[in-house]
Amino acid sequence: MKQTFEKKELKKKSENLADWYTDVVLKAQLADYSPVPGAMVIRPYGYAIWEKVQGIMDGYMKAAGLENAYFPLFIPHSLLEKEKAHVEGFSPELAIVTIGGGEKLKDPLVVRPTSETIMYEMYKKWIHSWRDLPVLINQWNNVIRWEKRTYLFLRTMEFLWHEAHTAHETEKEAVAMCLTAQEWYRKIYEEYYAIPAYLGTKSKSEKFAGAKDTYTVELLMPDGKVLQGATSHNLAQNFSVPFEIAFQNREGGRDFVWQTSYAITTRSIGALVLVHGDDNGLVVPPMIAPTQVVVMPILKKDADSELLFAYCGEIKEALDNAGIRSKLDKREEPSVGRRFNEWEVKGIPMRFEIGGKEFADHTVTIARRDTGEKITVDRKDLLPTVEKLLKTIQKSLYDKAVAHLKANTTDASTFDEFEGVMKTTRGFIRAFWCEEASCEAAIKEKTKANTRCLEQGAEAGKGICVHCGKPATHRWLFGQSY
Repeated sequence: MKQTFEKKELKKKSENLADWYTDVVLKAQLADYSPVPGAMVIRPYGYAIWEKVQGIMDGYMKAAGLENAYFPLFIPHSLLEKEKAHVEGFSPELAIVTIGGGEKLKDPLVVRPTSETIMYEMYKKWIHSWRDLPVLINQWNNVIRWEKRTYLFLRTMEFLWHEAHTAHETEKEAVAMCLTAQEWYRKIYEEYYAIPAYLGTKSKSEKFAGAKDTYTVELLMPDGKVLQGATSHNLAQNFSVPFEIAFQNREGGRDFVWQTSYAITTRSIGALVLVHGDDNGLVVPPMIAPTQVVVMPILKKDADSELLFAYCGEIKEALDNAGIRSKLDKREEPSVGRRFNEWEVKGIPMRFEIGGKEFADHTVTIARRDTGEKITVDRKDLLPTVEKLLKTIQKSLYDKAVAHLKANTTDASTFDEFEGVMKTTRGFIRAFWCEEASCEAAIKEKTKANTRCLEQGAEAGKGICVHCGKPATHRWLFGQSY
């Protein structure tokens, strides 16, 4: 699709991150504003990235025995009320249908904010014996949460996700499922998005409404704010008891199932934009890029295009046969320079520039998106060079993000130190905390930082709370949330 802007018109990340972010999302054609306030349209390029995430996650889940299904968009309000903490947690964000078919509904319908309740009403019908367990079901869908402050991808009224809901015979199995899902999310972020993550457990006040424990993947953004990347929840028997999801156990007695739920959302695309983008637009890591290489024939006026196009077509075919995702840009309009801008803003990892000289020499000029570096490669060496470069770019982006994370994770032993960090660089702060909700709330009120997680593998120790001075046994990670 023809672009109408010059790269120089793109706002600068180095000058205003928020304005740059919105500008890049729109001009890279990831998404656009819709007529529905707070809801966005995900454009084909943005959806192609989401499809990559879907494919990766779907593969993990199916290998572990999960199956995909679909449950209704509308949920009877009475079902939400069966689990008190759950309905209280979501009440401010609910969209409720009170009229259907021109008639007032006796039981209002909630537009799906999450599917625990509608799915568990069905689980009650399907589970009778320990032989029916585990139940491992996932669905890919959209959800509605009535956000008052929205931000493309990062916080929208409607978003896409997968939500897996599993039921187990024992809590041990349920916890193992939660940790497995958390590891899948870590791999998606670190190995595909090239974004390093902290893994851990949420505090009681920050956990999912209705969960016993929430396991999280936490990410650092360039402005020092932090983003919750994905979560998995040990629901214990908090839903199975009120929903009466009971089964005959191996001893012949009656027991309730142990449940989990977990999800990753289109918010992850916002993290990609923020972490790797630069003043020239997106920088998409090769592992998650829908297009890894764009092949661009460069014609001079009155030049014979057929031979050059044939040469470029052969190169694209070789890339495709090697499993390298590519596009051939043979458009006459807009100009070559504008098309360079377009692909650069979209963050395509590599651009092949092939003109008369390359054709005559049987070479290809490769431009890297992450560094801007150009090299000329013999045609016979092209595939191994490209494969090596894609790995190099992926690692380089990850290493850069790791360095940023390490440089912006600070240990604070006093509240003065804590406040000092929050007034300057922000980032993650590691500090002892007494684990009392009132103290947690006070820290957030004074600094805007809340608990992000208790790091996975964190050892207990003896310390004093960074805020109130009471005895504390764990250092927690704090940060200011998006």
